[in-house]
Amino acid sequence: MATSSNLRLRDLKAPDSRASIAAYELAADYHSPALLNHVLRSWHWARGFAAMESRSTFDDELLYVAALLHDIGIVEPFDNHTLSYEEAGGHVAVALTTGAGWPRDRRVRAKDVIIRHNWAAVDPSIDLEGYLLEAGTALDITGARSGDLPSSFVGEVLKKYPRLTVAHEFTACVSAQAERKPSTAAQRIVDSGLEQKMLKHPFEAARSE
Repeated sequence: MATSSNLRLRDLKAPDSRASIAAYELAADYHSPALLNHVLRSWHWARGFAAMESRSTFDDELLYVAALLHDIGIVEPFDNHTLSYEEAGGHVAVALTTGAGWPRDRRVRAKDVIIRHNWAAVDPSIDLEGYLLEAGTALDITGARSGDLPSSFVGEVLKKYPRLTVAHEFTACVSAQAERKPSTAAQRIVDSGLEQKMLKHPFEAARSE
């Protein structure tokens, strides 16, 4: 397992289970290249934080499936009229993992992890996978804890999964969610300065140098 002293992209192998493969295929089919790279980076960042914090008891298949599907609710075919996009994505994960034969409790866990990625913080003692996904997505979207992972690892991930137009695409998608569903987390995210955080993201600055 990758540790803080030897964290390399090549050591992070995506699970090859039925659910993991299906989650990747679904994300690839419905996400733009920029959003697909975002969800893939989010899993890598989550795994990176796990290594840096010596956390080894997480369920990587669960984390991977949740990471790949955590934003599926912002794409039009899965956009829900009333539910938040993270709740909609959680239900997509339930459907996918049901087909993969996951027991009900684990299917619910996938939904919970996706919903909690939009929490302001997640207690790792309560939900380790939710904590890791929140940390990974926060890094990729707002730049939170951008200095906590080794620069060599960050560079490898960004080279393989470049940011492309994610700053503009994600801002537009979440802003549309907030406008139509102002009582959901999307509104809080927009109000917290999403657009400027994404445009001034340290990884965006590095990309333009």
